[in-house]
Amino acid sequence: MGRENQSSAKDFILSGLTDNPTLQQILFFSFLLIYITTILGNVGIMVITKTEANLNTPMYFFLRHLSFSDLCYSSVITPEMLANFLRKEKVIQLAGCAAQMFIFVTFGAMECFLLGIMAYDRYLAICQPLHYHVTMDNKACMTFVGAAYMGSLLNALVHTTGTFSLSFCRSNIIKHFYCDIPPLLRLSCSDTTINEILLVVFGIMTSWFSLLVIIISYGYIIYAIFKMHSASGRRKVLSTCTSHFTAVSMFYGALFFMYFRPATSFSVGKDSIASMFYTIFIPMLNPLIYSLRNRDVKEALVKAIRRTFFKAGHQK
Repeated sequence: MGRENQSSAKDFILSGLTDNPTLQQILFFSFLLIYITTILGNVGIMVITKTEANLNTPMYFFLRHLSFSDLCYSSVITPEMLANFLRKEKVIQLAGCAAQMFIFVTFGAMECFLLGIMAYDRYLAICQPLHYHVTMDNKACMTFVGAAYMGSLLNALVHTTGTFSLSFCRSNIIKHFYCDIPPLLRLSCSDTTINEILLVVFGIMTSWFSLLVIIISYGYIIYAIFKMHSASGRRKVLSTCTSHFTAVSMFYGALFFMYFRPATSFSVGKDSIASMFYTIFIPMLNPLIYSLRNRDVKEALVKAIRRTFFKAGHQK
C-alpha cells in the first residue's frame, strides 16, 4: 500500500514551498540570512532591555517577552524548513509534528496576548500617568505575563490534543511547510466539526479578545492625543506608540488572512505566503521596528555597541 493510502499515518511529508532544486538553493540561503537576522535582532532586544537601566520599565519588560516569543515560534519553524530545502524527502515524524504544532501555537497565542498587554500598558502610561507606576508595578507585570503564558499553553494543549486525536487516513502529505492546524484538518477522515469550533472559540479568546483590548486602548490614546495642546507632547506619545501599532497591524493582518476567512478561499499558495509572513518575516521585522522607531532602544543599542568595542580595544 502506498504511503499516501496508509490507514494510520506514522509520519507526514511536508510539501514545502517548491520542488525546483535551483529555487530551493536560493530560498535556503535567503531564509538562512533572515533567520540569522531574527536571532541577532531578538536576542539583542532581550539583552539590551535586561541590562540597560533606563529600559527597566514595564513597556520594555513586555517587549523582552515579545522578542522571546518571536524567537521561539520562528525557531520551531525555520530550521526545519531550511533542512527540508536540502532533503529529498521532507518527512516529519508524528511526534515531531505534534511538538512543532504545540510550540508554534503556544508562542503564536503568546504574541497575541503580549500585543494586547503592551497596548493596555501604553493606555495606562498615556491616559493615566499619575497612577501608572502604582497600577503597573512588578507584581502586575509578572501577573500579566504569567497569565499570558498559562493561556497560551492551554490554547496549544487543546488544539494539539484535538488535532492529533483524529485519524489521518486520506493522505500523509501536508500541503504546507510546517505542521499547522488547517492543513492537518484537511487530511483527516474523522469528523472535524469539534476541532473547527474549538479553533473559532479559542481564536476569539486569544486573537479577537487581544485585538479588542488593542482597539479600545488606542481609541483612548488617540482621544488623549487630540486633547493635548503641546505639539512636542503629541510627537512624544506617537513615537512610543507607532512601533507597537506597526507590529500589531502586520501580525493581525497576516493572522486574519490565514485563519479567519471562508474555507472556500483557502489555497496552498496564498496560505504559504501568509504563513511565511507571520512565522518568518515578522519575527525578523519586530526587533527592527522597535529599535529603529524607538529613541530609547536606539540610544541603548549605541551605548552597548560602544561599550563592547571599548572593552575589546582596552583588552588589546
